[in-house]
Amino acid sequence: MKLHGYFRSSASFRVRIALNLKLLSYETVPVDIALRAHRQPAYLALNPQGLLPTLAIDGALLTQSLAIIEYLDATYPEPPLFPADPLARARVTSLAASIAADIHPLGAARVARYLSEHLGQDADAVLAWQRHWAVEGLRGFEQRLQDGFTGRFSHGDTPGAADLFLVPQALTARRAGLDIDAYPTIARIVETCLEVPAFQRALPENQPDSK
Repeated sequence: MKLHGYFRSSASFRVRIALNLKLLSYETVPVDIALRAHRQPAYLALNPQGLLPTLAIDGALLTQSLAIIEYLDATYPEPPLFPADPLARARVTSLAASIAADIHPLGAARVARYLSEHLGQDADAVLAWQRHWAVEGLRGFEQRLQDGFTGRFSHGDTPGAADLFLVPQALTARRAGLDIDAYPTIARIVETCLEVPAFQRALPENQPDSK
């Protein structure tokens, strides 16, 4: 099992947490975004979108972090990352997708690069863009956590798929200068997650390519 990713990639971070929670062994294959390695022919042969991560497993190449996590949960069911109940599963998937599809893409490096290189936006304008969409998304996520299904984690009292998406996004927002404590339920869940060894081992600073 090989995870082609980048230490600071939020999507790679999500999959690392899932692999760690499942106690699965994997090899890290660094793809340096700063050197544009994800746009080189060797990587595009694995993932034509040029996005991270790509998980090579059982002769297959899996892309898109949510799809990878769903695959891992289906093939390695313990501990479960999605609830068995259909309504509960839909809630968790919706929370995860709100980050994967709505928040994260608007703040991604490729969007920032386009704003800078093609639209002439300076660094302050790009950062303002990223902060705006992070605030919008986290505010909505915080409100959704007040629906009565949140426990120690985003859904109940065990870490699940929604947390795999929340923690990387929250830490990215914090690096961008946002006060995560403005979202008290999110801040509490993130703190709880970071006490779990699987999350700690997945942190960007603990990856071999962060050095």
